[in-house]
Amino acid sequence: MTYEEAVNYILGIPRFTKKNDREHTRAFLSCLGDPQEHMKVLHVAGTNGKGSVCAYLDGMLRSEEKRTGLFISPHLVKLNERISVNGEAISDQDFRAVFEKTLETVKRMEEQGLAHPTFFEFLLGMAMCAFAEAGVEYAVLETGLGGRLDATSAVERPEVCVITSIGLDHTEYLGDTLEEIAGEKAGIIRQGAPVFYAQTAEESDRVIEQNARERGSFCKKIGKDAYEILGIEDKHIAFSCSSAYYGNTTWRLNNTGLYQPGNALLAMEVMRYLFGENGHPERWRRALADLKWPGRMEEVLPDVYIDGAHNISAVGAFVQSIPGDGAGNIILFSAVDDKDHEKMAELLCRGRTAELYVVTHIDDRRGADAEKLADIFRKYTERPVAVRESVKEAVEYALSVQNGRRIYCLGSLYLTGMIKGLIQEEDIDAGLRRRTEKI
Repeated sequence: MTYEEAVNYILGIPRFTKKNDREHTRAFLSCLGDPQEHMKVLHVAGTNGKGSVCAYLDGMLRSEEKRTGLFISPHLVKLNERISVNGEAISDQDFRAVFEKTLETVKRMEEQGLAHPTFFEFLLGMAMCAFAEAGVEYAVLETGLGGRLDATSAVERPEVCVITSIGLDHTEYLGDTLEEIAGEKAGIIRQGAPVFYAQTAEESDRVIEQNARERGSFCKKIGKDAYEILGIEDKHIAFSCSSAYYGNTTWRLNNTGLYQPGNALLAMEVMRYLFGENGHPERWRRALADLKWPGRMEEVLPDVYIDGAHNISAVGAFVQSIPGDGAGNIILFSAVDDKDHEKMAELLCRGRTAELYVVTHIDDRRGADAEKLADIFRKYTERPVAVRESVKEAVEYALSVQNGRRIYCLGSLYLTGMIKGLIQEEDIDAGLRRRTEKI
């Protein structure tokens, strides 16, 4: 089977169907030889910041000369992105090899009367096999949705459980209050496994603390006062930590999101637990300063940023992170149908984040109608709202009227991935394409 055939097989597994239960995933991993038993698993859940925290952990672990595996969701452009070994997405050849091994196992399972793994389960199985074959010591696993029922929760003995900020997202699956959603995220906590979590709100913090107590787990909250943002310079954000463990060191991230120092410190505190006095914070500092995490306030062309903000709390954090009163900004927005477009548009407009709003349609069955999105934006702003039916047309239009302004693209990770794909494939107007040479 070719790489392309392997990808098409996986993409043909329905993504949004009823999940198999955790026992099914455990049986699947068992059939694969329980690869998770040969590595230390850091399990990460939360509403926003999961991917960033995973990337920070992976980068700092590698700075400690540890062999790492990273499993993330979703990918932006290519399926391989979901499975990385030592900071590199696995090659097409390795992807195909681990796919074939996983598929053989699935066929044996089906012969025994077990259901076919879901899309996410299948990729998790591939990742764990790839990590085992590569001799990974630390595997960082990002949950796909929720935590309690997520396939990654079939890993029964994580080294550490990490929960990032909690917000209202996927409410049709996880509940419509912060307490209910926190309960689902806290479902990753295992007996005796230490828990590190980001302070969000009293109601969600209380649920996480209670779950940790019930499982006899050490629990540490990373408070919002545990760090201080020192400023943004040369597209880096600088911050300091209140803990004496880090001394007077100034930490820098290759990102300008005001929410990212909190994500970084959460990962740093996990590292501090894992390595204690044997850790090398100076190495961590260099690793964080050098790390670029795709799709998170990422500059993909000069003054063109893509950000994965795709729910109310993430858009709110985005609004706080961009400078000024909107002067000099263009917002390019799209979303999927099951998101709260109304509230996201209200935040972006009442925050006066832009001089011009460009809305478009994601080429996906779940993509929201562009004209309907435009009507929502016009309810909250008198500034111009332009509509372009395709992402390609929207990007080319925004670039054509940029004139020195900053363009921020957000609303969906699908949108982020499509824009990255257009640029990587050079599938934008040839005159505009040359701008990539400046980055």
